[in-house]
Amino acid sequence: MIALRFRRMGGVHWLALFGLILGAWGMLYAMALPADLRIGAQIYGADFLQSLCILTPDAAGFLRITAMWALMSAAMMAPTVLPAFATYDDLAHSAETRFAALAAGYLAVWLGFSVIAAGAQMVLFQAGVLSAFGDSRSGLLSAVLLAVAGAYQFSPLKEACLSRCRRPLAFFMAHWDEGALRNGVRLGLVCLGCCWALMALAFVGGVMNLAFMGLATVIMVLEKLPDLGRWLTRPLGVALLAGAGWMLVTTI
Repeated sequence: MIALRFRRMGGVHWLALFGLILGAWGMLYAMALPADLRIGAQIYGADFLQSLCILTPDAAGFLRITAMWALMSAAMMAPTVLPAFATYDDLAHSAETRFAALAAGYLAVWLGFSVIAAGAQMVLFQAGVLSAFGDSRSGLLSAVLLAVAGAYQFSPLKEACLSRCRRPLAFFMAHWDEGALRNGVRLGLVCLGCCWALMALAFVGGVMNLAFMGLATVIMVLEKLPDLGRWLTRPLGVALLAGAGWMLVTTI
């Protein structure tokens, strides 16, 4: 078995890793093309990308939207989890398979989230409060999502999850004996606990809105920084609650 240490990755490995991340964002960009450019994409053979972001109320539509959420989760979460992966690698001194188990556990959590998010999008679409592209058509829905996300910023659960993400060394040491796979699942759940409410705001900002996704990714990365993040969480909660109030006043 060939050992692969995270800290010892060479230039080719890093180029491949960030190439995958940029590729995910590129695919999201392709799916978010406006209507006139989508017609051009069909001419050049990229119509399969277009179909990923169109929700239809059937099993095929559910699978497409689940794939879209999985791709979006990968693009947004990869930059936030790299410090934790590097910390685990420093502790592990192990072969590639051990790190692969950690990554598999982490990815399993976000695949599960993608299924749930796709199901929620399907239900909201059929209820007529979301467009086929995942944009909110209801001021009340937008206000509720903003209020939930804002209130969650002040919750003990959010703080507990952030504290673990900000101190991955202590987190891994506390659960080291459970093995790589279970540590990966735990890390995924903690990461989900930090980010699920902000991810749900995709229904407000637009599921295929790259500006929203980029801003949310930056916020989630900053929130997990030990020094800067603690100054961001509560002010962000205030801003989200204010946004919910503004939405109620102006649209309902």
